[in-house]
Amino acid sequence: VPWELGNQIFSPVFVLLGIFNHSPTHTFLFILVLGIFMVAFMGNSTMVLLIYLDTQLHTPMYFLLSQLSLMDLMLICTIVPKMAFNYLSGRNSISLASCGTQIFFYVSLLGAECFLLAAMAYDRYVAICHPLWYPILKNQKLCVLLVVASWILGSLDSIFVLAAALSFSYYSSLEIHHFFCDIAGLLPLSCTDTSAFERLLFICCVVMLILPVSVIIMSYSHVLQAELLMGSGESQRKAFTTCSSHLSVVGLYYRAAMFMYMRPASTHTAEQDVTVLCNREVSRALRKLLRRGRLM
Repeated sequence: VPWELGNQIFSPVFVLLGIFNHSPTHTFLFILVLGIFMVAFMGNSTMVLLIYLDTQLHTPMYFLLSQLSLMDLMLICTIVPKMAFNYLSGRNSISLASCGTQIFFYVSLLGAECFLLAAMAYDRYVAICHPLWYPILKNQKLCVLLVVASWILGSLDSIFVLAAALSFSYYSSLEIHHFFCDIAGLLPLSCTDTSAFERLLFICCVVMLILPVSVIIMSYSHVLQAELLMGSGESQRKAFTTCSSHLSVVGLYYRAAMFMYMRPASTHTAEQDVTVLCNREVSRALRKLLRRGRLM
C-alpha cells in the first residue's frame, strides 16, 4: 500500500528478477517459451472458436472443455506477455496496481480451473454411470451454473488474497524472485506479521484444492468400476488407460498447486517454485493432448 514520507507519498514498485538472462542459452530458452506460448494461444483460441461455431459440439462435455480452454488462454496471457516485455525492454519493474492485477487474475483462474476440472469429472461420471439420467442431470442450465459457480468461487478466493496482500506493509527492498507477481513471492517481502494470513490461506487452499480433487477421484473411481463390470476386455483396457491418464494429469496439476500454496511463505525458494511452475506447464501440455484425443 502507498505510504507517506514527509510531504511525498510513495507507492511500492516491485522488481521481478525473472528466470532468464541474456546469455545465448537463456535467449534460446526465452524464444522456446514464446514459441510454446504462441502454440498454446492458437490452440486454445481455436478450441474455443471451434466449439462455439460447430453446433454438433454444443454438448455439456464440449461446453465445459471450451471454458477450460478459455481459462488456460487467459492464464497464459496474464503471465507471459509481461515476462516477454520485461525481458525485451530490460525494464523488470512492476507497479503495485499491475502486481495486484496479475495476482487477481492468476489466483482467480487457478481457482476456477480447480472447480471446473471437478465439474468435468462429474460430467463423465454421470454420462458413463447414469446414461439415462444424463440429459436430465446435465442440461444446459446446469452446465452454465457449474461454470458460473467456478468463476465466482475462483474470483472470491482471489479477492480475499488480493485484499490481504495489498493491506500489508513492505520493506524498501522489493525484489520478487519470480517472473510474475504472486502471493507466494510477496509475503516474504512484508514487514508485517503474515502468520495469521498464512493460516487462512492454508484453509482456502484446502477448500480450493482438496475438495475438487476428491470429487475428481471419486468420479473417476466410479467410472472405472462401471467400465470394468460392464465392458469387454478392450473397453476395460481403454477405460483404465483413460482414467489413469486423466488422474495422472490432475495429480501433476494439483500437486504443483499444493506444493506452492499449502506451505509457509518462509519455506519458499525461487528455484523450487520455478521447478514447480515448469511441472505445471508439463501437466497443461499433457491435458491438451488428452483433449485432442477426445476430439478425434
